[in-house]
Amino acid sequence: MFDLIELFFFAYRDFVGDADRLLENYQFGRAHHRVLHFVYRRPGLAIAALLDILKITKQSLNRVLKQLLDAGFVEAREGATDRRQRLLFPTAKGARLAQELATLQSERFRRVFGELPPEARETTVDFLLAMVNAPDREKVRAHLPPRRRRRPLTEDDAA
Repeated sequence: MFDLIELFFFAYRDFVGDADRLLENYQFGRAHHRVLHFVYRRPGLAIAALLDILKITKQSLNRVLKQLLDAGFVEAREGATDRRQRLLFPTAKGARLAQELATLQSERFRRVFGELPPEARETTVDFLLAMVNAPDREKVRAHLPPRRRRRPLTEDDAA
């Protein structure tokens, strides 16, 4: 499997490289990108939910989140029912950066899928979901748009 490991490494390197170059302009890194991505995609995301998505410690998140808050890319608001809860929202500035980053990465996907057969996108979704640890797959699947939530057929389904 060394060939797959290396291909995955090189694909990831190039996939994040476009975004890394843009993030350097803000003195941000990949951790900032991940936080901004999920806050942008899920406005009102609770910090606890973000920690669960990213599978990082509160201490790891605090440094990155503080920088995003201080720089005006993200804002934290009290929860409506629980004032101790902090909900995260992208600011207009944060939304613009998140969209720029997503555009860079979407362009790469568009180019790649343009070079592959039409069914490649669904196969890729199935592959990436299968790469997620089994206990987390349904949670991850729930983050996908409804048209992408389909479950791949298993031997049990075919019976």
